[in-house]
Amino acid sequence: MHVGVVFPQFEIGNDIGVIRAFFEAAEGLGFDHVIAYDHVLGVGRGTRPNWTGLYDSTDAFHEPMVLFGFMAAVAPSLAPVTGVLVLPQRQTALVAKQAVAVDLFSGGRLRLGVGVGWNEAEFDALGSDMFRRRGEYIEEQVALLRQLWANETITKATSTEQFDDVGINPRPDRSIPIWMGGLSPAAIRRAGRIADGWIPMQHWSSEQADRIGLLRESASEAGRNPQEVGINAVMSMWRTPPDRWAHEVQAWRSGGATHLAANTLRTGCHGREHLSLLERFARETIASP
Repeated sequence: MHVGVVFPQFEIGNDIGVIRAFFEAAEGLGFDHVIAYDHVLGVGRGTRPNWTGLYDSTDAFHEPMVLFGFMAAVAPSLAPVTGVLVLPQRQTALVAKQAVAVDLFSGGRLRLGVGVGWNEAEFDALGSDMFRRRGEYIEEQVALLRQLWANETITKATSTEQFDDVGINPRPDRSIPIWMGGLSPAAIRRAGRIADGWIPMQHWSSEQADRIGLLRESASEAGRNPQEVGINAVMSMWRTPPDRWAHEVQAWRSGGATHLAANTLRTGCHGREHLSLLERFARETIASP
């Protein structure tokens, strides 16, 4: 199982030296990959007193594709993973182009994690009217991404986009792996049918085991080998105390996870404090499996 880290988006701050140190430390400690969360916009709570979303306009999010271009320069052995990019609020061709750039700069290591999103206000502000049919639309987009990467030009009409003998250049030397997030049965079935992997965002439990069963069942029904669909777990340290780290890692490994990322968000750390927690996690899990 490959062990990585979650980039602590809204707690690490904007000091480029600290961000660089985080990537260099993750690489030096032997971590395999970095997951970056995604939001383009956050809502103001002043006009939404009953807002229940996880994030708002006070939470900083570094743009994942730009961030990973920087990471490729300072920590070239780390694999970039978007976890997850809200695909239906974006233009498919632009995402295809950006993904190729990140894959090229990272030495062919990108895993493009995508999801349907949950924040309707963000869709509206970005000019997308796909919120209510985002599940259907993301399937169209995944197919388009793979076609754009594989062909010099494509001619294709979807419900919202028109491609008339056009293509991106450069194109990748491979089909960039597309992973999917989401915990709903529909999202898990979709990942089993069309994705290269699934990114669950909760701690290990019997419910997660059931979700993995559904993932594998959906892959089999689609005529795929379910063992070839990867699983990138996320272990949140605010939820899992240090004396349970090794247990959580082993539970995911036994459950079939191919990757696991340690998440230091919401632990009370800020800036460089995240590095100390990563160092401890590396000592107790990577160095002593």
